[in-house]
Amino acid sequence: MSANTKNLRNVVLLGHSDSGKTTLIETMLYEGGAIKRRGSVEGQNTVSDNTDLEHEKGKTLFSHQMFVNWRNNKINMIDTPGFDDFIGEVVSSLKVADTAIIVLNAANGVEVGTELVWEYVEKYQTPAIFVINQMDHPKADFEKTLEQAKERFGNKLLPIQYPYNAGSNFNSIIDALRMVMYEFPADGGKPEKKPIPDSEIGRVNEMHNALVEIAAENEEGLMEKYFEEGYLSEEELAKGITLALAKQQFFPVFVTSGLKDMGSGRLMGFLDDIAPSPAERPARKLENGDEVSYNSDDKTTVFIYKTISEPQVGMISYFKVLSGRLKPGDELVNAENGETERISQLFVAEGKDRIPVDELVAGDLGVTVKLKFARSNHTLNTKGLNRKVRPMEFPESRIRKAIYTDAAADMEKLVTALHKIQEEDPTLKVEQSAELKQTILHGQGQLHLDLVKERLQDDFGVKMNFAEPKISYRETITGKADADYRHKKQSGGNGQFGEIHMRVENFYDGMDEPTGFNIRQKEIEDLPWGGKLAFYWCIVGGTIDNRYIGAIKKGIMQQMSEGPLTGSRSQNIRVIVYDGKMHSVDSNDISFQLAAAGAFKKAFHQANPQLLEPMYSVEILCPDEDTGDVMGDLQTRRAIISGMDSEGHYQKILAEVPLAELHDYGSTLRSITGGRAKFTMKFSEYQLVPPNVQQNLIKKHSQLEEA
Repeated sequence: MSANTKNLRNVVLLGHSDSGKTTLIETMLYEGGAIKRRGSVEGQNTVSDNTDLEHEKGKTLFSHQMFVNWRNNKINMIDTPGFDDFIGEVVSSLKVADTAIIVLNAANGVEVGTELVWEYVEKYQTPAIFVINQMDHPKADFEKTLEQAKERFGNKLLPIQYPYNAGSNFNSIIDALRMVMYEFPADGGKPEKKPIPDSEIGRVNEMHNALVEIAAENEEGLMEKYFEEGYLSEEELAKGITLALAKQQFFPVFVTSGLKDMGSGRLMGFLDDIAPSPAERPARKLENGDEVSYNSDDKTTVFIYKTISEPQVGMISYFKVLSGRLKPGDELVNAENGETERISQLFVAEGKDRIPVDELVAGDLGVTVKLKFARSNHTLNTKGLNRKVRPMEFPESRIRKAIYTDAAADMEKLVTALHKIQEEDPTLKVEQSAELKQTILHGQGQLHLDLVKERLQDDFGVKMNFAEPKISYRETITGKADADYRHKKQSGGNGQFGEIHMRVENFYDGMDEPTGFNIRQKEIEDLPWGGKLAFYWCIVGGTIDNRYIGAIKKGIMQQMSEGPLTGSRSQNIRVIVYDGKMHSVDSNDISFQLAAAGAFKKAFHQANPQLLEPMYSVEILCPDEDTGDVMGDLQTRRAIISGMDSEGHYQKILAEVPLAELHDYGSTLRSITGGRAKFTMKFSEYQLVPPNVQQNLIKKHSQLEEA
């Protein structure tokens, strides 16, 4: 096991589902001697896909950490899911990787999942290597895939290799960096080095010169030598290319067949020789603007990027050592909550297997168990250090479902279990909505929530059901109206009496003050649910004592919290209380509270009341050929198309869509495009609902009130 930061390589494999990441990583482990026999996804025996759920689905659903020793270096590798429902696993893995390997399917080219991961590769400024995999597929097309990749990701992509005979008979790779052709035996493995065929010399020289120029640009001495002698040695070439890759000045392209074990060894050699170590990556930015470098002689700082709960073990924490050295028995302080954690055991992960180690140095990835207060996104430090890594930022949820249990008594157990899963999965959110009187589960897609449902049943013994969530409508008025209301109650002894005269009207910032009133008191209040209440006290002559102002305002707020139209919350209303009556004995707070609510409700109905609905900004990326169908579906959802743009061979559609029309949109989009599209959604604003929709909602509310 390496104990030198310079001898570490941290690599994450990314790509669309079915690009072959898991098979490729299995072959890389085999090539490096980490395993003696290659498993398969179909055989349910790969190092990476090692959970029952993954075996059942035949897909990678979680990120998995593993490693292989290759020559003098230790290469840590993280396999990630290809479904965008599990983008959180990609985000967390990229946070600790120093190189990304973006795997493309040679038969399918650049797919929407590739687009998605590229956004995060750019965000984290991670050096990237592209691997065009499955070159043995009958429909493999290297040239088309490379063209698509350059079209989408730019001309920084430079092929280091290309297949000599792509397709069913694939067995040869031409390498422009080492100027050789690799020919593989029928069952893959170690290739035979052969001269480049004469027919390919021109193309390979052109590719090689492009690589030499990239290398020379990063080292003044290399540039001078290149101009003087016209070539660079393999060692000089490697030095310059390492710098170029580390600075994201170019993205090398390799070709492989993970299934047939062709090209993976050369890829491993490139990682070993060229890929940057943590020591060659920029220092990690901290929340306070400071930095921490990968220095093993510094004090210890550890960042936890993933936590999972395992039966009989408890919480398992996956981390990266950012500085110093970590040993069993070390005590670190959590920068998030100040709690001290003792690292009782230290491991490296080989899939589901955990191998004990005595020490991990800066830059290395490791695992520990049974930390009490540490979770994903937490930073642990040697006592006395005040370092806190900038937290990972996860995308907004794209799906929401109301959840319930068959037995009401199980609901508390369900919510408790969900919060435990949420600790592992930051892209999952549990909302107990007092407004909607529902528990809402927010996630990245239906597959994401279905997986949570299965885990709840298998791991916690709780059954969960889905329902369509209610919508947080808002109520307001567009006109103005005056109303009065008298509350009078007599039932022996002191009674209740309060009378209020008020005006209600639409409120907006900067509007003129009301005329014809003697304004004695004015409050502009930001409502907890958004919008404002402008409360004006214009009582003169003592018709109502000032001591009842609080009760009157409370009555108005209570009525606004369950609006007169549909029971939805009201907003952006100016209320002017200008007259009324009180009784010396029977008037009290509750009397004026009820009178205020009654007057507000009466005036509200006369002031052209309107319902508002939440609108979401939706961004959709879909293939050209599916654009018409996607647009047609959006029109049925009352969407307003706000823009369109081209991104490679994809179309980007921007639209404003009512939340009420987005129920199950992810499943519909997947069906329309065959899973080749992606979308994001973010709350935009509240807008007036169409009259027919408003009428239906009011009618539905009335029926529920009568039931």
